[in-house]
Formats: sequence, structure tokens, C-alpha cells
Amino acid sequence: MGELAGKNVLVLGLGVNQGGSGVARYLVGQGANVRVTDMLPEDRLAGSLAALDGLPIGYTLGGHDPADIEWADIVVRNPGVPRQAEMLRLSVDLGKQIEMEMTLFFRACPAPIIGVTGTKGKTTTTHMIATLLRQSWSDARLAGNMGRSAVMELDELDASVPVVIELSSFQIEGLGAQRLSPRIAVFTNLAEDHLDRYESFDHYSRTKAALAEYQRPDDWLIFNRDDSMLSGLLQGMPGQVVTFGRQAVDGSHVFWIEEGRFRGRWDGAPMDFGAVGRVKIPGEHAQLNALAAIAAATAAGVPAELIRAGLAEIAAVPDRMERVATVDGVEYVNDTTATIPAAAIAALRSFPDREVIVIAGGSEKHVSLKGFAAELAARAGRSFCSMGAQPLVWSVSWPKPTPKPCSGRTGRWRKRLSGRRILRCPARWSCCRLVAPASGCSRMSSIAVSSFETPSGTWFRAR
Repeated sequence: MGELAGKNVLVLGLGVNQGGSGVARYLVGQGANVRVTDMLPEDRLAGSLAALDGLPIGYTLGGHDPADIEWADIVVRNPGVPRQAEMLRLSVDLGKQIEMEMTLFFRACPAPIIGVTGTKGKTTTTHMIATLLRQSWSDARLAGNMGRSAVMELDELDASVPVVIELSSFQIEGLGAQRLSPRIAVFTNLAEDHLDRYESFDHYSRTKAALAEYQRPDDWLIFNRDDSMLSGLLQGMPGQVVTFGRQAVDGSHVFWIEEGRFRGRWDGAPMDFGAVGRVKIPGEHAQLNALAAIAAATAAGVPAELIRAGLAEIAAVPDRMERVATVDGVEYVNDTTATIPAAAIAALRSFPDREVIVIAGGSEKHVSLKGFAAELAARAGRSFCSMGAQPLVWSVSWPKPTPKPCSGRTGRWRKRLSGRRILRCPARWSCCRLVAPASGCSRMSSIAVSSFETPSGTWFRAR
């Protein structure tokens, strides 16, 4: 059963998603003696515990016990557990071997790994890559961060078929500590995020960069050359460099957009991947994500003609520029994962042709909102709706006005909203999704409760 057989392994953080329970099940299957600990009480973990029902696992729930650390040979840390956590510090002090799900996966994975990271766009790009890989390998798999534990897919992987996996900065922390990198590393972009967890933007950036730090010279490093911070961060990495961007540049392995077509050059040979319109997801950022996917698929060995065919099969991922519905002439678009200002700005710029009602707001992430406020102010005639406990733009743009009660009459609302888009892009952390109302609904998905005028048009206050 390998190096885990007979070892005492503590899963630090079960969580409410599939990752923690998948890791625990995997460890039992490898012959380890397993304990699980989590700060949440049993009733909050019902789903995860049900997935482990009947397995020989010990539990410490509703708090942590240092005796569990002392018992363990190996501590497997959940990505949601911050580096500064007391139990992790104790693990280090006692010299325990610290792993994460991704370190277990990377060591045991028989297939070439394509690892995708970036501040935003990584989920969509990961799905795009999987779609393109399946043009050559019908059984190509997408693992991790997608509702199923990555380690639970190890038995289904083929050594000859690439696997693509999305990687957050939290997951990369473990890979960097264990000096692990993928065969192909893809970086979509870099912007401020998670500054509530990292000491600085530089710290966050260096954590991301660790994904490529331990590649071999024959591995591939793919990144957006238009992103100056990203380009500077990845200088001197050991892998072979592949870049993508809006304009053509010199180079042996480059990709760009020209005359409405995806183009590239590989080992000096020109490549044409067809019209950008083949990708049905709106926005320039979606086109850049597609370029990243094209580059990764090319590096993995997918022929250009199969990539062209695959681009037409790409679909939006739920909660990412997802067209929810069109009701009474109003189009509802959900981009709930646009949880930083840069992503929300990109979402706004995807719709230059119609008036947009923006629903933004959420929990604080200690990221500046000034750029987002400026983008909203520049869109004269647009409407804005703020939701969340804290005002989103008032503090950095305009003084808070006095709300005016808005009419609940169906006819008035339908007249005001008809022909517009309602776009949910939080610009802060949020898990609130936009759901389109039934036909004839008198309010914006039962959200808008007051309205007022500002220099940028009509604003709405939501709750």
C-alpha cells in the first residue's frame, strides 16, 4: 500500500466540501491509521461525516486536541487551515511531516499533470483545457476543486493521458514546501487577493509562483505576457517558457489574437486555431483564458485541427459569466466568482453594448476598490446595486446619498429594466448567486428595495 501503510495520519480540518472526506477515505484505503479533527461541531459536518460512515476513523470535533498532533506521524492539512494556525505551529515544533491533499496527489499521480493557477480565470481555463484534451484523449480528466477529491481519482488515471487540475494559492503552499511542480504550469493572471490571509501582495505572489519553481528544464511554463507583474515574477523559472497575449510577438512558443482569430507559433511554425467567435463565453478575459488553454493543449500534444474543433465545445462554467435566463427582456448574468475588483471590472467590460445593472458587494478582503469605483463612474447611465454589510463604493467614490423609496409596481419596474442586463459581480468575497425572477416579477430578483441618483446613473440599495 505504499509509504502511508501503518502510519498514524491526522487530517487537520475535515471541512464541508469533498476534499477533507476524500483525503480521509484515501488514507484509509492506503492502510493508514486515520484521525480527523475540525473546529466545527458534528452537526455542521453532517455531510462530510456521512461520506465516511463505516470507516475506521477517529474524530475530534468542535475543537482540536494537541494530543492528536503528538499521536500523528503525518499531519494532512486542509487548505482552509491557515499557516499560522496553532495546531500547525505545534506540528512544526514537534517535527511532524506535514502534507496536503495536493502533495499526496502529485506524488501518487501516474499521469502528466497540467496545473492551472491565477488570481482569476483558473476554473474556466481548467475546464477549457479539459475540453481540448478530450479531443485527443476521450478519457482525459479534470481533477480537484470541482466537487470531488483529487486523490479519489488516482485509481482512474492513465499514465499516458494528461490530467488537468486547478490550484489555489492555499494548495500551492503545500506544493512549494514539498518542492513539487506540474509537467505543465499555467498562470492566467495576477492581481491582489486574499490579503486577509497573506502578509502582503508580494507574499501572495511568491506563493503563486512556487507552482513553477520546481519544474524540470523540459517542463512547460505558460503565462500571460501582457501581465507585467506576472511576467516579472516568473523570470528565471526552470521550465520552457510559453506566453500568450493580445498582440503577436517574436518567440518560438507564443500565442495571440489577430484579425479576430486565435493564432500561435510553435517551434517557429505558424498555427491558426480559428475565429475567436467559436468560444461563446463573452469578454476579452474569456479570449485570454482560451489562449491559455490553447497553449496548454498544444504543449500537451493536441494537434491544432483538434483544438479548433474543441473550441466550439467550450461552455461557461456555473457562476462564471453564466447567462442564467432572459425574463421580460432582461438578461440575467451570474459572475459570482468575480470576488476581486479586477475580475468585476473584466465582467463589466464584457458588455459594452447594453446598459448593465451591477449587483456587487460582499465580505471584506482588504483589497482596494478604487479601480472598480472608477470603472463604475465611467459607465454613465449604468445602474448599480450594492449588497452586503458594508457600502461597496460609497466610501471610495461618492458620499452616501439619501435613498428614495422605490415603487413596487410591476409595470414601472418592467419598463425600467427591459433591454438591460443584470450582472452579479461582487468585487468582494461572496457566495450569493443571482437567480432570475419569474416573468412579471416587480423587483430585481427580490433584491432592490430603494433607489437614488448619482453621477453614474441610477443606483439601488439591496438586502
